[in-house]
Amino acid sequence: MKEFYICDCAKVENQTITSFFVVASKQLKSKKNGDLYLSVILADRSGQLQANMWDNVADALDGFEQDDFVKVKGVIHKYNGRWQLTMHKVRRLGEQEIEYSDYIAKTHKDIEQLWRTLGEFVESLQNPWLKSLLKEFMADEAIATAYKNAPAAKTLHHAFVGGLLDHVVSLFTLCDLAVRNYPQVDRDLLLTGAFLHDIGKVHELVYQRSIAYTTKGQLLGHMIIELEMLHQKIARLPGFPDELKILLEHVIISHHGQYEFGSPKLPMFPEALMLHYLDDLDSKMESMRAQFEREAELDSPWTSYNPSLGRPLLNTKKFLEKGLAASRLIEARSPAVVANGAMEAVSAATPNGEQPNLSGGGKDKEEEERSPLEALERKFAAHKVTTVK
Repeated sequence: MKEFYICDCAKVENQTITSFFVVASKQLKSKKNGDLYLSVILADRSGQLQANMWDNVADALDGFEQDDFVKVKGVIHKYNGRWQLTMHKVRRLGEQEIEYSDYIAKTHKDIEQLWRTLGEFVESLQNPWLKSLLKEFMADEAIATAYKNAPAAKTLHHAFVGGLLDHVVSLFTLCDLAVRNYPQVDRDLLLTGAFLHDIGKVHELVYQRSIAYTTKGQLLGHMIIELEMLHQKIARLPGFPDELKILLEHVIISHHGQYEFGSPKLPMFPEALMLHYLDDLDSKMESMRAQFEREAELDSPWTSYNPSLGRPLLNTKKFLEKGLAASRLIEARSPAVVANGAMEAVSAATPNGEQPNLSGGGKDKEEEERSPLEALERKFAAHKVTTVK
């Protein structure tokens, strides 16, 4: 088993490490002087790491390929605020050296509990046709196994083993909450759409080494695959209403919401529109969560550029903590200002001449435990300008 994971970079900055990785991508690039260097993205279950080999490139070039497992020796360092590895040596691993669980990220949640939660939602459906349809999918052992393990995407969101199930259970919860505010929405149709909207990912993606597209996934895409899967299951339910089938087909092919996002049709009824927006919301929130987790060791509250959202992100928790730390530093360096301000405030509040305790030892527990946001509000209030009359 690996001893070093990519999430441990901060512990070994500017140190030489030797560890195992899977090669997520491999490119031969040119330096400014025209010489070639090897640009590689290494991955393990904790994330990805840019790695470059500047010397002896010819010796290493044919020694491994994308999706190979490799043993790498090199130095961990920061470049433009991000971790990188300068590779000195690299070789392909033998099959007996590979522990697959080290390389593919997996949901931290209990897969079987997520599956039970999904089943509870399905049991709550009132429409007998939709309930029977989803039970057909859940009873299919091959689909059930794949549904529990498939990622929800290659890179954009929930890109880990169990990601599809994690995403759909989260989406079910959002749908269940949203329909309470919009009683005109058919809950059963919405939940069925949520169950089916990404089920084609079980055939679109492969994830034994790194997450990649299958040939079928590349040529057809998950929506076409989902229509095929839907038609196969409906064929097992004689008398299934054609109107309901058409609605499900539309929910599937419109859930990306816009033509430029690969949606063949725009959502044209409430359940389809709601599914699109809730799916988009859950995907984006997970993308943010994952980026904050990947860059937890960075000092800045700003992350690097997020390709799926098209912007860098602000980690508000880090931002508020930095503001609180700065506020405390200012107070610590300005005792006279703080004391004078406190004296004026207390004098105004104690007109009977009682002597206030300004020793600093009288702060109660509630004041010390104020949130970072409250601390910042106090900081800003202290700097307000008072007009002298």
